[in-house]
Amino acid sequence: MGDMEKRRAKLAGKVAIVTGSSRGIGKAIALEMARAGAKVAVAARTEAERQSKLPGTIHATVDEISAFGGEAMPVRLDITCEDDVEAMVSAVTDKYGKVDILVNNAGITTPESFVDLTAKKWDLIMAVNLRGAFLCTRAVLPGMIERRSGSIINISSAAGNVLIKGSIAYGVTKAGLERFTLGLAKEMRKHNIAVNALRLGLTVTEAVRTFLPGVDISGWQTAEMWGKYVVRLAAHDHSLTGQVLNEQACREIFGTV
Repeated sequence: MGDMEKRRAKLAGKVAIVTGSSRGIGKAIALEMARAGAKVAVAARTEAERQSKLPGTIHATVDEISAFGGEAMPVRLDITCEDDVEAMVSAVTDKYGKVDILVNNAGITTPESFVDLTAKKWDLIMAVNLRGAFLCTRAVLPGMIERRSGSIINISSAAGNVLIKGSIAYGVTKAGLERFTLGLAKEMRKHNIAVNALRLGLTVTEAVRTFLPGVDISGWQTAEMWGKYVVRLAAHDHSLTGQVLNEQACREIFGTV
């Protein structure tokens, strides 16, 4: 049995929620999860193209998954709204019976200096990137604890520990997300629930291609690469927990994808 077949065997029948999966990194994660045999809840705000300047909707992601024989459901989610989060988890459990994997991917940023950053924008970035992960995690944990099994994967960024111009608020949320990962992993170890984070570097997405058309992206990481690493992490046994993994660490543990 090859590596892909082994991962499919481990993830077959598993149910994964991927937030922010209408496009970009989240979409790549959702696609790879479905290819590996998981049932995927594609959760994001965008239901129609007119809602965003960027291409991609939850329905388009589900359609791509369905096209190659995968199983997925679209779930509209405003991650800043506690009621939306609770409704999402209820919808997923009503259809699939459980949630085995949560990928906290949803995130936003604004490339502004601190002096230009309004309190409203600061609060929104905190609400989406950090509070959203808290709300989603809190919503899925009771079921995971009851089944004594689960995997929570938080999508972090090098901006959390490297100074990047115009990313103070974003960096604060990613540093916080990593600390959240470590603390939660320690609490959840006794329940056989793995909690890890992936620390992404510069990664090519639709947003980069749309808003930074002149930037040289030849050496950047790809969303597809991170999608594959999320699958490998989700398929790993739960002894691997409390880790913040960058690309190099992923290569050392999982090999090149």
